[in-house]
Amino acid sequence: MTESSDSKLPLGIKLLALFFAFGACLCALTILLLSFPGSALDPIWRLHPDAHSAFQSMGKMSILLMSMVGIACASAAIGLARGAAWGRWLALVILAVNLAGDSSNAFARHDFRTLIGLPIGGAMMIYLLKKSTSTNTNA
Repeated sequence: MTESSDSKLPLGIKLLALFFAFGACLCALTILLLSFPGSALDPIWRLHPDAHSAFQSMGKMSILLMSMVGIACASAAIGLARGAAWGRWLALVILAVNLAGDSSNAFARHDFRTLIGLPIGGAMMIYLLKKSTSTNTNA
């Protein structure tokens, strides 16, 4: 893709690319925090102490999990920024998995706050599906 076609990316796709890039950065921060417990950055866990407990109970597997999520988010960000169809589909898969996780957390853990992710993630998915369809019909 050339530079001129990058500027033709819709604003929504650019924002979603930034969203997934931010997710990849948060994964990297989480991996750093998990790899070096007791560091000066540990107070960050106060933002979500339940996550800290959950990751601690998983042990080293939490680092592997966050690495996989971070790689997926970074890949989706790159694909979306390039305007690649695979980037949109990867973003859709990530969002679908996240929605399934939010739903299961709401009911299994009775944490209904996670349901706020359903309309947000659903709106992102609808946007990506519409953009995917409009791209295919214009080709």
